[in-house]
This record gives sequence, C-alpha cells and structure tokens, in this order.
Amino acid sequence: MALELPLGRVQRWMQDVVVHPGPVDEAIAAAAGQLPPERLPEVVLPSRSLAPSERVGIYQGMYLLRMEEALESDYPALKRFLGPRGFRALVRDYVASFPSRSYTLNRLGDHLPEFVLRAGGLRHRAFGHDLARLELALTQVFDEAETPPIRPEAVAAVPEDQWPSARLRPIAAFRLLALRHPVNAYLETLRDKRRRRPRVHRKDGWVVVFRRDYSVYRLELSRAAHGLLSELAAGRPLGAAVTAAVRQHGRRAASETALYRWFRQWMASGMFRAVDLGLEGLEPSANRL
Repeated sequence: MALELPLGRVQRWMQDVVVHPGPVDEAIAAAAGQLPPERLPEVVLPSRSLAPSERVGIYQGMYLLRMEEALESDYPALKRFLGPRGFRALVRDYVASFPSRSYTLNRLGDHLPEFVLRAGGLRHRAFGHDLARLELALTQVFDEAETPPIRPEAVAAVPEDQWPSARLRPIAAFRLLALRHPVNAYLETLRDKRRRRPRVHRKDGWVVVFRRDYSVYRLELSRAAHGLLSELAAGRPLGAAVTAAVRQHGRRAASETALYRWFRQWMASGMFRAVDLGLEGLEPSANRL
C-alpha cells in the first residue's frame, strides 16, 4: 500500500533531513518520526543512476554550501580572517544552532557576531566578534528602509535660541559602534590590497555606519564624537548632549571648534532626517522640520 502523507509533513521531513549536519543516511534516520527510512522510496523515487537516499543527499549536501555562500556575502572580511576552512566550520556550527527559517537569507547572519564570541576553537575570537559586528552593521544599513535626510533649508530655518532644546532624529540606515579592536582598518584591506592588515591587538575605536543615496559609508569617530553622536541618536536635546560631552571628555576633546566641525559633517553627510523642536502647544507635526 502506498504511503500517504500530508504535504506539510513531507515538507517538515525534507527540512529536517536537509539541515541535519551529519551524513544523509544519519539525517534520514534522525527524521524517522516524520517518515520511516524503509518507506523513503515511496516518497522519493529513484533515478536511473541514483537511489532515493542519494537523490536526497544532493540537496542535503548543497544546504551547507548555500548557507556558506549566503554568509560569505555578508561577512567577507570574517571569512578572510578565519580562512576558508575555519569559516566553513563556523558556518556548519552556526546554522546547526540558527538554521534558516525564512524565505529570504538576508537575515541569516543576524546572530553570527554573538555566536563567534562563544564559538569553540576560534583564535582571536574577540577580534572576530568585533569584525562580525561591523560587517553586520553594514548589511543592516544596506537593507534598511530609505528615509530622506533633513534638507539644508530646514536646518537653516531653526531659530538659534531653539537649538539647545532641539532633538535630532537619525535616518533609519544608521548604526553606531564602539569597538575594542582595529577592525575597521582590517576591513579596509579588503578594498585596498596594498594596505597591510593591522595586527590583532586591543585598540579602541568608534565607527558610524550609514547609507546615503544607496551607498553605504563608514566614518571613524573620536571617543568624544561617538559619545555626542550617541546622545543625539538616543534623542537627547542638543544642549544637554553637548554639555554631557564636554563634562565627560573635557573641553580639549570636545572643543567648540570640534563640536561645530562634527555637527556640520554629520548634517552634510545626511545622518539625520528631522529636527524635533518640542514646542509646547503645537501639534507634533508642527514641531518637526
């Protein structure tokens, strides 16, 4: 008697087999709760040259290759850092813990930075963790919704006496990172082969990643600039954010000249989409430029 299974059960069986990290016969045995192995020929027919298990094995064998290909597109620098064999082993362990569960692979690597931090057998995992964090920010910014930056005339229209209470809203394609290793410099070596790779060591760094006109940019920051930009991105009024930056980093690091230069650069780069003035008695839409 032919085996009759609901389509959903067959699909679950196929997924369980395909994502199993072991050999195909082991994968088929592990999925016996969905389909008894001895009844496999009733679901998957043999071809002229391949048995049913061998036909299933083609898909199972390609799964890890496809996962590696997808993750390599988001983490090319991490693959270079770990080497092909190390990266392949990392992908194998990672997808066993975080298999693809979506029709798209765009978000497959969202958990990879934290996985790198606790993965066994990795040398310099803290450096790899920072490198993965930076590459994840790049992919997130690339995929974010497009939000137009604030227009220069809108900035010029803000009364001078209202700037201290103004709140700046960053564009959606915006990420700030505080790093403990020179991974931004390492990433640059992918673009410029003539640049020497930085040695793996501790060196604090701060980077903002953002997209403008469908191009993704990385801008290195000083500690004080990162602190101020973090406060502004969190919605703190400009006056309070500047005061906090001066108090924390001192007037030498956050001088009036430096503050003006940063603010002008951030606005010109299109990092902010609106200025909220927060005037009492006005509708929220009237408070936003």
